[in-house]
Amino acid sequence: MEEIERVGVVRARRARLDAEELELLAEIAADVGDDRGVVEELTPVLRVSTREVEWRIEDGRSVVRRMPRLHAAMRSGEVESYGARRVLAVVEPLDDDTARQVDGLLAERLVDAPETAWQPGNLAQRVRRLVEKTDPDGQTERARRARAERKVELTPGEHAVSSLEVSLPAERAGACYSRVDAMARSLRHGGDLRTLDQLRADVAADLLLGRYPGVSPPEAAAMVYLHVPVDAALSLSDDGCELDGYGPVPAPIAREIMTNERSIWRAVLCDPGTGEPVDLGRRRRRPSAVIRELVRVRDRECVMPWCHRPARHCDHDHEHPWTTNDNGGGGGGSTSVANGGPRCRRHHRLKDRPGWNARYDPVRGVTRVTTPHGATYTAHREPVLTPTGQAPGRDTPARDAPKREDPGREAPECRAPAHRHAARAEPERETTAPEHHDDDGPPF
Repeated sequence: MEEIERVGVVRARRARLDAEELELLAEIAADVGDDRGVVEELTPVLRVSTREVEWRIEDGRSVVRRMPRLHAAMRSGEVESYGARRVLAVVEPLDDDTARQVDGLLAERLVDAPETAWQPGNLAQRVRRLVEKTDPDGQTERARRARAERKVELTPGEHAVSSLEVSLPAERAGACYSRVDAMARSLRHGGDLRTLDQLRADVAADLLLGRYPGVSPPEAAAMVYLHVPVDAALSLSDDGCELDGYGPVPAPIAREIMTNERSIWRAVLCDPGTGEPVDLGRRRRRPSAVIRELVRVRDRECVMPWCHRPARHCDHDHEHPWTTNDNGGGGGGSTSVANGGPRCRRHHRLKDRPGWNARYDPVRGVTRVTTPHGATYTAHREPVLTPTGQAPGRDTPARDAPKREDPGREAPECRAPAHRHAARAEPERETTAPEHHDDDGPPF
């Protein structure tokens, strides 16, 4: 459709104008030094708050001096100021040389990347992984400082409504949301007519005020997944630790979560050649539950390229539809790891809408989405562990060799009750935004 193509042209033009503005602000700042008056002078010119002017000046200095390849991407129309700000928030604590190193690595990764890689959330996630590799020691110290700054803030809103924001360590924030969400869903399934968003808000308020919300939390209601390679668990390495729905976490922080007395360990057997999980310890679970949980561990998020809703809050979708046959014949797609993927409720429904073609290959980890107007987007799943590139030989079968109790194959789940240090960037809210997810019932 011509209008959609024109929207893309306008976006690219806006990105180039954003680059020009940041460049001008950096030049002005270089000319006047620390003169506070220039901020006041620019406030009515830019028609934003004084604080926003300060942020833009700092963004201009940083992107021009420390991230020249990112600045070039803005000038070419690839990324706007919001996406750049998300990246700058991640690299802000780095020294100039390390920031330039991350800038170069990011530019290399984006050369052949799909269009969805340029979305702000995907850019920020990619940069976090690069920062983890280039400055692992600094990452741990930054995480400790951020976790020490946990707080609660009350922000007055419009129409007699206010927002209560709690900044917590990522694993505790994830566990808190899971608990509230599970209790809200229990009330909903019991016939409560409130929407899930209303129920979550009311349950959270009741718990904080010491009132009984009308339901007890189900078993494992506050569980989050923490992926820790065996060498990182044993302090032999500091690479590869991730919290589902959040991203990389420093290995020392992961080990602290892992050794918490409330954490529960669960065996996860990975193929060393691909880094993908292939099996889980059973632990008295029905096979269907094991399949669903392994899919959540493997994919971690909704499979749509621009969605980051944690897999534990998604539907388990059969890529080849599951059906029954009253005549006793074969059904449709099987209920298996090779035929399952997590989709948030919104994108589960979108998959079958006319004109949309959204296909996910669970084995290869490739999502391919074609919109009603013919645009196609492709994304590749990140492996849970960094693959070695060498699959086991015939003499060393990967699936049977390790015992289920082998501590070298285990990754912890944490029931312990996301502070994402976004600096000046306003974080995207894909995981809980009410307008993004309609959870009334599964579209099976």
